[in-house]
Amino acid sequence: MTTHSTTPAMAETRHALPIAALAIVIAVAVQLIGQLNINVGIGTIVIFPMVWGLIVGLIVSIQKFKPLGIDLQKVAAALVGVAVLLLVARLAFNIGPSLPSLVKAGPALLLQEVGHLLGTIALALPLAVLLRMGKATVGATFSLDREPSFAMVSEKYGPDSDQYRGVLAMYVFGTLFGAVFITLLTSLVANWGIFDPLALAMGAGVGSGSMMAASAASTIAAYPGQQEAILGMAAVSNLITTILGVYVGIYIALPLADRFYTFLTRKQTAREMAAVAAGGGMSGASDAEIAAATAREEAQAEANRKFREQVAESSAPVSMPLWLSLGILTILGIATASVAAKGFSWTIVGGYAVMLALMLLSLFLAKVSRKISAIVWITTLGAYISSPWFFGAPALTALVKSVDFLSIATVMLTLAGLSLGKDIPLLRTIGWKIIPVGLLAIAASFLLATAIAEFTLGFWD
Repeated sequence: MTTHSTTPAMAETRHALPIAALAIVIAVAVQLIGQLNINVGIGTIVIFPMVWGLIVGLIVSIQKFKPLGIDLQKVAAALVGVAVLLLVARLAFNIGPSLPSLVKAGPALLLQEVGHLLGTIALALPLAVLLRMGKATVGATFSLDREPSFAMVSEKYGPDSDQYRGVLAMYVFGTLFGAVFITLLTSLVANWGIFDPLALAMGAGVGSGSMMAASAASTIAAYPGQQEAILGMAAVSNLITTILGVYVGIYIALPLADRFYTFLTRKQTAREMAAVAAGGGMSGASDAEIAAATAREEAQAEANRKFREQVAESSAPVSMPLWLSLGILTILGIATASVAAKGFSWTIVGGYAVMLALMLLSLFLAKVSRKISAIVWITTLGAYISSPWFFGAPALTALVKSVDFLSIATVMLTLAGLSLGKDIPLLRTIGWKIIPVGLLAIAASFLLATAIAEFTLGFWD
């Protein structure tokens, strides 16, 4: 069993060791530094060790003194994929004890998903049109564009389409800046005290494990007494977004974004068609105009070719043995969790043993069932064995909760930072326009979902 599909360029153990060494130094160092609280007048911004880990990892990844090879960056990216499962396993043990709160939330958990859907399309899409992003607007704004979005857009428009470039632009932007931005945003909003912490937790479930963890951490900093309920609600909300996201994306969000884009650009399209009709196409154009148009087309074709080459080089996955991935992540995790707990404990080792067993069982069941993902199995089984209905819940939950969930997020985002240097050229190719569009998409998705959750929670109560 491997963590990614096999490619001709197999990752070797020698590539994994330098990444493991870098990650443990960075993760332990930022965990020792701890969080930083910054008062900005309208609220307090909390910067967590996991954000420092992402930033330091990115700096190491892009620095020129001792360049981090692309093979090493791909190994770090492969480890991130497994670290996400480990984070889900940890969060699953917050769901079981929080089931009464989840039941009480009722339809609020489902209705707040409307916020994630409409937030990006209703606000970010018009901005992208205003900035003239072209058809890439559809791919960039129909969702926050995590992994499933690639398949949706590729199937409908093709991997060489402008819409696909939009998906990749938002994906890279979200990976680079999403966790940092949503940490700062949630810190500000949570400290205003206008939203219920459970509503904030629901809004955190944007479909990205790193962004969900970062947002939930900021909410917990503002409401430390409700940590268990916040983590459980955020985990379930994120799971619902992940599960429903594929169906909502295919049948609702993507067609809606396409039609909305067509509606907003109808006058521009009409003007272009009128100009072509009035001028008889290029037939009435001068030789200079024809030459200029041809040069623009050739330049665009060359840009598309280079873009595809960059995508192929940076996104081709590597294959790592599962035992190696889990071994590295366990060592990294125990080290950072021990720093967070201010001392080593065999209870932390026991907690990791329980999470690893849950992961392995879930991966096996996902392989057997084929249609149910490992994330769903991990969340479901973890919630059950930590619920009041399982006889061993108290003992298992005590072990797992000795592992600080933020320490796992620190490991995950440190590895993500180390993997991001290869994606910088893609962001440069796409241009600056994705920055305001991406910031608005994340903010709109979180804030609108939180507002809907706040209203539905109150209504349901």
